[in-house]
Amino acid sequence: MNKLIDEFRQGWQGISQPSLLFSTAFAAGCLALSTIARWGIAQIRPDVFFTPYFPAVFLAAAVGGARVGIATAIAGGVLGVAVNFGSPADPARFALLLMFWAVCGFAIWGVEHYRRIVAQQREDSKRLIEEEEYRKLLVEELQHRLKNKTSTIHAVLHQVLQDQPQVWDSIDRRLRALSATDDLIARLDGSGCDIKDMLHSELGPYGHVRFNLNGDPLFLPAKLAVSLALVFHELATNAGKYGAFSSARGLLQVSWSVSEGRLNVTWDETEGPVIEKVGPPGFGTKLLQSALRAFDGKTEVRFLKSGVHCTMQCRLPAS
Repeated sequence: MNKLIDEFRQGWQGISQPSLLFSTAFAAGCLALSTIARWGIAQIRPDVFFTPYFPAVFLAAAVGGARVGIATAIAGGVLGVAVNFGSPADPARFALLLMFWAVCGFAIWGVEHYRRIVAQQREDSKRLIEEEEYRKLLVEELQHRLKNKTSTIHAVLHQVLQDQPQVWDSIDRRLRALSATDDLIARLDGSGCDIKDMLHSELGPYGHVRFNLNGDPLFLPAKLAVSLALVFHELATNAGKYGAFSSARGLLQVSWSVSEGRLNVTWDETEGPVIEKVGPPGFGTKLLQSALRAFDGKTEVRFLKSGVHCTMQCRLPAS
């Protein structure tokens, strides 16, 4: 029984063509039910000859295909002419027969056309699923290789700079920040990440009560996300060493907005140590000034008595 139900389901959905025996038996059953329905209608209107057979033709064509539908239409027409339920045969019935076959022909063509479209869509969906799985496999492989290369670079630099701990500490932190951002982007299939998720990832180790984020959800394309991750890492590192995060009462507020296709970000530290002297620009300062140039952007840092105040502006790539 389950096999018959499955065969009917596959034929109805156009997955596969049922066997000829099943299709013939199904069409015969539909004709029998249509004849019974015609007998019931004949108790009220005996001049209804072919209308009850339309559902039989439609169902037979939908399940068994065009050939079974044509055979069912021919058999239904013959039954409509040959079987009488209180209504004598007359020449007008043959004219109705021709009309019945003509309408059945359009119905069968429509069903077959629909089956072809469904079959094509199913093939297209299968192909797209296979391509998507293959693409995901390639992306995972590339991400794996990228991690391996990053680890290799990390190990080589550590070997070279083991006698220069200050230089190594600066490079190590930045490599780890880039790796964390790459992992965050990879979780979203390499398309980018949300700015709030990035900030939580970068600022979370300092304690969630130490910072406040204000802004609407904003999805950053991958390239811009990497550049901003470097900027946020530099600012967070400085805040941890010399700014708001180095003080027990220090707080940070980061806000962002989008206006006319440009992203505006404000980094505002308060209650941190008083900055009395600013040293010469180092690598971190140069990085802050150049990280957003590829996006027609700029970064301005001001050292106020209340703490560091940084504003960033850049073009938001269309995605």
